[in-house]
Amino acid sequence: MKTDELISLLAKGAAPIPANAVSRRFAVALGCGLPVAVLLMAVTFGIRADLAQAMGEWILWLKLAFAGCLALAGFIATERLARPGMRLGGVWVALVAPVLVLWLVTATVLIAAAPAQRADLILGETWKTCPFNIALISLPLFAATLYAMKGLAPTRPALAGASAGLLAGALGTLVYALHCPESAAPFVGVWYVLGIAIPTLAGTVLGQRVLRW
Repeated sequence: MKTDELISLLAKGAAPIPANAVSRRFAVALGCGLPVAVLLMAVTFGIRADLAQAMGEWILWLKLAFAGCLALAGFIATERLARPGMRLGGVWVALVAPVLVLWLVTATVLIAAAPAQRADLILGETWKTCPFNIALISLPLFAATLYAMKGLAPTRPALAGASAGLLAGALGTLVYALHCPESAAPFVGVWYVLGIAIPTLAGTVLGQRVLRW
């Protein structure tokens, strides 16, 4: 068989892939994982009883804005890294910016606080469990995102796994904010970031094994 004939045979019946196929694949995966994460949070921790009152406080909106912006940047990064040869480019800025803004708010609050209050602002009452709670809630989202990624063609599996973990962690944080009773920016700036770092690190490790092809 000649080369031209082989190419024609392999290409027979091939159809162009829709431009938004990758985005839709991740959207479906997250659409399945997010309700499970919400249910897991509600059953395990419960939604805070004073949520309606808390919505009038700026700290809740800081939590939601931080997690939401990071999740959006994580989605774009994950969608790009699922394609062979794609670079993150300016997405790095979008990934780093929410963390830097949060740390700027954290530093401002700590500088304005009395020295004796700073430890309490950082530790709050749930610092021992908060990062692990976020990681737990992120599990359904992490599994769904990795599954969606595995069906695509990432060429940098460690980085792709890290972005999948970051996306899951950011969305898990968004869900966890509906339970978390902490009301200090320094607490959020330390323990929320650490909670997102856990699935990000796990994704880096798992991505090297799960996403190879």
